[in-house]
Amino acid sequence: MKLAVVAVAALLLAAGVASADEFDFFYLVQQWPGSFCDTQAGCCFPDTGKPAAEFGIHGLWPNYAKCRPAAGAVADDDDGVVEMVVDGGAAVERHHRRRQKCWPEYCDDGNKLRPWEIKDLVAELDANWPTLSCKGGKSFEFWSYEWKKHGTCSGMGQHGYFAAALELKKRHDLAAVLAGAGIVPSDDESYSLGSIRDAIAAATGAVPNLECNRDAAGETQLFQVYQCVDRSGKKLVDCQLPMQGKCRDKVKLPTF
Repeated sequence: MKLAVVAVAALLLAAGVASADEFDFFYLVQQWPGSFCDTQAGCCFPDTGKPAAEFGIHGLWPNYAKCRPAAGAVADDDDGVVEMVVDGGAAVERHHRRRQKCWPEYCDDGNKLRPWEIKDLVAELDANWPTLSCKGGKSFEFWSYEWKKHGTCSGMGQHGYFAAALELKKRHDLAAVLAGAGIVPSDDESYSLGSIRDAIAAATGAVPNLECNRDAAGETQLFQVYQCVDRSGKKLVDCQLPMQGKCRDKVKLPTF
């Protein structure tokens, strides 16, 4: 029996299937809705209405401390260190996934999110984890996707996974943190990227990573804040991995 278990584990490893416990830390990713909505693609509000003008959860993502070769990868001359460890930008993600894998995903496709598991969290999730995608107006579809792709690799149960993300977000209101440092939503002002990072680090006790995008006019703006969390899903820690998050020295924080 033990030999059979070992053999199955070896086959899964060879196929590139990650186990639910095989990661080093989490990213708690929160996005600024103004920067989601003012792009050329725009946004759509969920069926619960327009979200509040505050950072909303995108996901709680298990991550590797060091990228590893992807299954079936073939090294080539430009096969270097992956600096951009983000879960957005399909073209960038495909480019790096050919050679390196920086996070586990889809660890148990059969473990679908069950509504009754999180029924006591729905009001909080609607307020703090809304969808802005125009693909569908129901946030449950967004939560289901995040659970299937990332939550199944977290080592947590369904309720525990979403409760952990909500608890982490509750500790620090990022919009209020930035406002306390004089960084407020504006359609005209630009802010130093370093001042944004420093303000969040000072308030939370941990250095974050930042990701930017472009508005419809091509201006660089703060899009997402990546806070690193230990494997327990409870303690914020400094983000150690470098991230090329499409940012410049000066960025905007648009109104919403």
